[in-house]
Amino acid sequence: MKVGLKWIVSFSVIALVAIGGLFWNPAADIPDTGAFLSEDKIVGADVAWILAAAGLVLLMTPGLSFFYGGMVGKKNVISTMLQSFIALGVISMVWVVVGFSLSFGESLGITIAGKHYGIIGNPLSYSFFNGVGNLPHKLMAPTIPFILFALFQMKFAVITPAIITGSFAERVRFISYLLFIVLFSIFIYTPLCHMVWHPEGLLNKYFGVKDFAGGTVVHMSAGFAALAGAMVVGNRKNPHHEPSNIPYVLLGTGMLWFGWFGFNAGSALSASASAATAFGTTTIASASAMMTWIFFDRINGRSVSALGACIGAVVGLVAITPGCGFVSIQESLFIGFITAIVSNIMVNWKGLKKIDDTLDVFACHGVGGIMGMILTAIFAHGEKASLLHGGIEVFLHHMAALVLVSAFTFFGSLLLYKITNSIITLRVSEESENKGLDLSQHEESFN
Repeated sequence: MKVGLKWIVSFSVIALVAIGGLFWNPAADIPDTGAFLSEDKIVGADVAWILAAAGLVLLMTPGLSFFYGGMVGKKNVISTMLQSFIALGVISMVWVVVGFSLSFGESLGITIAGKHYGIIGNPLSYSFFNGVGNLPHKLMAPTIPFILFALFQMKFAVITPAIITGSFAERVRFISYLLFIVLFSIFIYTPLCHMVWHPEGLLNKYFGVKDFAGGTVVHMSAGFAALAGAMVVGNRKNPHHEPSNIPYVLLGTGMLWFGWFGFNAGSALSASASAATAFGTTTIASASAMMTWIFFDRINGRSVSALGACIGAVVGLVAITPGCGFVSIQESLFIGFITAIVSNIMVNWKGLKKIDDTLDVFACHGVGGIMGMILTAIFAHGEKASLLHGGIEVFLHHMAALVLVSAFTFFGSLLLYKITNSIITLRVSEESENKGLDLSQHEESFN
């Protein structure tokens, strides 16, 4: 097999990172010692829970690979699953080298009326995890080691680009995909993460955006990147196929639902009442959405299907993510219900069908994230915290932020796809597409 220059360059980058870390010589062991608390502030129960939660969130990525892999045709099962799974390797390395610094490092941004608002972190703050040690951080992780916070957040960075893969399944070159997710992680995910979750972030501090566990940072960004990707890559030559393995979809949904407890309840960053609330609202919203989806399908003349039940459950999980720690169980029932209806309509809308989003990523994750952001701004508890609690200003800020995030993630991703395509062609040849990506890209087959 002929080895192209792109593979040699890719291997060289990995080697440079792996070896370069040994010689990394930062100016100081801890960039800002004043930001950290003493070790005796660590709460053992919080550490135990976030360790477990980080493991649960990691489980979601292989869960997503089963969820997506079961939906595609038999010639593309392995390639589709690998596109999700490989993010565990690629993004974890990016996160250690520069991703965590860009997301949670010293805030770089703009000044408005004498106040600083961050847009992105200083890439040198925690490069190669410099200064990411066992002490708790005053603002971001006051009761757990900072390294645990960094590793927990890494799992969110991993699954976000993995979600995108469902939109261009069955027709994208593997090496091009790897380049794109690196660019997406650095130029879309990290600034959005910083703006929403860093204490000094623009969307957090100025707009007051409430995103408990990633409805905006993860699902909206992935959803709009998926829409852009489907548009750039173009429609499949033979778009109609039967899902290869519905039991895989059921297994993947179960793994996602289980892992989502770490995703949402873990985002409390403590073993607390807030975590318990998020745990409860997460499962109830998903249950509500699953049941709504299958019955809504039936009254519209479609069969009650395992596939529909699984998609509905995931849509409910997406919708509750931004508000899971801010709303009640009763409100989570409604959030799952109404989002399932809206997402179902979008999945079956003929206008959106013209864009070959293979696994309806935008209609499920993008629309689910949008609905979650809007409903959080309506229902979130607390004085002037949302529209129903006297917070009209918070609601309006959320709507403005929604527009900004949508535009940034869609057009930013569109540009990154164009850049990727100019370096390494995104789409496989027609011959490779007809043969299937399992064989043409990986020389493996699903039996």
